[in-house]
Amino acid sequence: MLYMSAASRGQVADVAVVTATRDGMNLVPYEYVVCRQGPPGWAEPGHKPQSMLVVSEFVGCSPSLSGAIRVNPWSIDAVSDAMFSAIRTSPEHRSLRHDKHWRYVSEHTVGFWAASYVQDLARSTKQHVAMKCYGLGLGLDTFRLVALDANFKKLEDSATMAAYRSSQRRLLLLDYDGTLIPHRNISAAPPETVLTVLEALTADTCNEVWVISGRSQQELGGWFEGVPGVGLAAEHGFFIRPPWRSRWYSRFPLADHTWQAMVLPILKQYCECTDGSHIEVKASALVWHYGDADPDFGNWQAKELLDHLEDVLSNKPIEVISGNTIVEAKPQGISKGSLVELICKRDPLVTGELPPSMPGSTNAPAAATPDSAAAVSATSSLDGLAPGSGAAAVAAHSLGMAGPAGGQQWQAAN
Repeated sequence: MLYMSAASRGQVADVAVVTATRDGMNLVPYEYVVCRQGPPGWAEPGHKPQSMLVVSEFVGCSPSLSGAIRVNPWSIDAVSDAMFSAIRTSPEHRSLRHDKHWRYVSEHTVGFWAASYVQDLARSTKQHVAMKCYGLGLGLDTFRLVALDANFKKLEDSATMAAYRSSQRRLLLLDYDGTLIPHRNISAAPPETVLTVLEALTADTCNEVWVISGRSQQELGGWFEGVPGVGLAAEHGFFIRPPWRSRWYSRFPLADHTWQAMVLPILKQYCECTDGSHIEVKASALVWHYGDADPDFGNWQAKELLDHLEDVLSNKPIEVISGNTIVEAKPQGISKGSLVELICKRDPLVTGELPPSMPGSTNAPAAATPDSAAAVSATSSLDGLAPGSGAAAVAAHSLGMAGPAGGQQWQAAN
């Protein structure tokens, strides 16, 4: 039996077929192109090398071979049609495709990839010498560190408490998931310790406390019903309930929601194809959750869904964002940052001083209570905050209002 080496088979083969169903960086197509090119001087003068590739769309090198015929390896008909098409391709087209592939293979060598990697590594670590490293404690299998700019100043508990006590007006902006409760907590409702601390903070007339979340107004309204002094912002600020008010308001009462009828069927299709995923329908947005799905497949589906929705909604005033195991579609301009700007500017919508067309509640603030500094110190025991973080953890999500009583100038407590 005659044995032929891989290089010999590559030289004599008119077409190379690679139909891997799942592969990483498969080098066989590249090796075939090199074999068809041959060493310098081996071919007769005027001879133009030719090659044809049929590659699986699941092979890692498939996107880099633009002249190859890509196929779904699970489809026998598609593979057979591609092989027939490759055989019938004219010599001129074979030569053009080979030249394109050879230029890519000859330029993108191992040395090229190594140099690119070193350049990217040097670029990403260029400023590391000037950065400061802070320990975050033990992880699953390592000690976690974070590198921050040299100008970064860590909030100290003592400095935060001193600024808190000396200020006569304070603004506390608190996120919900990841701040008041841990991410992916068993129960989404706030524990009693959180509600107790918020009650103490809102009882001090010098404080204005807001909880800003992406959750619905029904959830936030039900959870914080017993703390009327807390301002609530639901769905990233689409709905707000000012402090000491009982009525919710929409920042965008004339928003067009017809786009949801276009997006919801797409989300349902991805939900059916991804086990463990589900859809959350909000008044202002649609969210696809895949936290309970297979991590690899979920991330893959999320990227595909993100591209799909961006293409479908390209002519709509809708933005599609990818978050922590979610893909969310919502109207443009709705964000926590834009709401914070309104709060800092003392917009009538967030203070409850509304025009007659939007009458507000007549609830009045409660009387002043004892110093709430103890409540800030108590935050070290809140679920979702690192033990011992104390007031600094809350200050990282807050702005203190320093200045004379009744003044309107807002500045950071630190």
